[in-house]
Amino acid sequence: MHMIIYALVEASTAEEALSTGQTVFDRLVGAEPQSCAVFDYYVTFDEEDTTVAGKARWGDLPTAAPITSEEGEDLLERAWETTKKEFQRNLNRVKQALEERSDDEIMRDAGLARHAFKRVGASQGPSICLYDQHATGIRHRGHLDRLLEEKGENKTCWIVPADVHF
Repeated sequence: MHMIIYALVEASTAEEALSTGQTVFDRLVGAEPQSCAVFDYYVTFDEEDTTVAGKARWGDLPTAAPITSEEGEDLLERAWETTKKEFQRNLNRVKQALEERSDDEIMRDAGLARHAFKRVGASQGPSICLYDQHATGIRHRGHLDRLLEEKGENKTCWIVPADVHF
């Protein structure tokens, strides 16, 4: 399956933002030492050679955009809405399992109950689409707000999308 994930990174230029974003995505696909693969591979939106991923799959998204720009605001809103919807979907599955399943059924993962529990608690992977520049999943609004408020000197917060397979 495919989805779009986003990295929020500090950078001075679009090129630096893309490079930092690619470092985040490299960590998430296990390309760096001591990183754990939670996605199979990624394609950023600057890649023109692919006919099945990135722009070919999702349309013409920016390679990187300052979050204060119209494109950046749109990407950030899209990422946050996806985050909330995915969390709510998995939380509803957990609530339903707790109401309808016995402890033994949950233990046996009937109806994929334990899988839903795992996805609600996940900090990386398919239930998380927004990451900071350390490849940490942004799971709640407080974390996102802190990142948007903290800026290094002469740096801008950018959002970098990538098409990932899992």
